[in-house]
Amino acid sequence: MTTLMPFVPIIMGSKSDLKHAQAIARALDEFGLAYELRVASAHKVPARVLEILRAYEADPRPKVYITIAGRSNALSGLVDAQVTAPVIACPPISSTFAGADIFSSLRMPSGVAPAVVLEPEGAALLAAKILGVYDEQVRERVAAYQRSMADKLVQDDEEVQALSR
Repeated sequence: MTTLMPFVPIIMGSKSDLKHAQAIARALDEFGLAYELRVASAHKVPARVLEILRAYEADPRPKVYITIAGRSNALSGLVDAQVTAPVIACPPISSTFAGADIFSSLRMPSGVAPAVVLEPEGAALLAAKILGVYDEQVRERVAAYQRSMADKLVQDDEEVQALSR
């Protein structure tokens, strides 16, 4: 039996979110996960978003969607309401609104439940953990990542202890 490789569609509300998306993509690369970057606004081209989602939903690979939309985040809610796979909202925080724009990602209508992770690397890690349920290699990469983070803290502690008198 052939195992299908997990996949992460990353959908941005606009190209201005590309830097945020690229940070997620770099982190997904570390976990060996395939991804695709797309731009489609739930406010401006909702029919296009639905068309993109229909194509992804027809794809049998295990997937986790990551959405990136700031200000008024309709994209994450629209995507989550249309797919059965997990959705992770990773909105860029705008200094223009002093972070208040994040509230549109935190409050969704009933029956709509995207996870919200603010750090791009954290969104990629959550996607990898979810997809690790389907794929042992991804699960092993997550475990190796966690070990490396723990090892770094031990090393940092030893360096800081050496500064003690």
